[in-house]
Amino acid sequence: MIRMLLIAAAPLALLALPAGIARSEHVVPLPQPALDVPPTSASQTAVFAGGCFWGVEAVFRQLKGVRGVTSGYAGGTAADASYAKVSTERTGHAEAVRITYDPARISYGTLLRVFFAIAHDPTQVGGQGPDRGPSYRSAIFPQSPDQMRVARAYMAQIAPAFRKPLTTRIEQGRFFPAEAYHQRFFDRNPTHPYIVAWDKPRVAALRTGLPALIR
Repeated sequence: MIRMLLIAAAPLALLALPAGIARSEHVVPLPQPALDVPPTSASQTAVFAGGCFWGVEAVFRQLKGVRGVTSGYAGGTAADASYAKVSTERTGHAEAVRITYDPARISYGTLLRVFFAIAHDPTQVGGQGPDRGPSYRSAIFPQSPDQMRVARAYMAQIAPAFRKPLTTRIEQGRFFPAEAYHQRFFDRNPTHPYIVAWDKPRVAALRTGLPALIR
């Protein structure tokens, strides 16, 4: 993957963005969804794809009501759901996270708000930051008809808040967990150049910009 090639070839100072792409160092001021999924007593899951799963996983791990986050691949087949194969950009997968959450403490709509406000840039085309290719696309994989309805409604609600069109796609497909070394990568590798350059600013912005949501 491009992030690995960049890290292997260059020191931190050279991990620069392509022209016109900015790091996620602030929270886009987005409202709560006007429509949300009704709460239930059982744990629920959400699946979002927003570029490199290391940082997206780290963002959602900060939230109250989130019981677990797993990095993985969504939108392709089980046979091709590996880091090596997805990296070829020919499998149809997106790097994604599966979030298990308590709907009595945090709603699907609130997860959507964080996804669009800070977890990634939903207006980027062809990838996220330095990571280019369809596996880094912005996508939502609804786990129920209610989630699909709420996701579509929220995208329509927030589209005017962005200067560019949203590129997020609503897709269907299974989720496959990534290799063990990708799980909790942010927590286990705090000095990794990619984490320092791209993901720590995002998590810091979340904690500063949406403190009421932090566990």
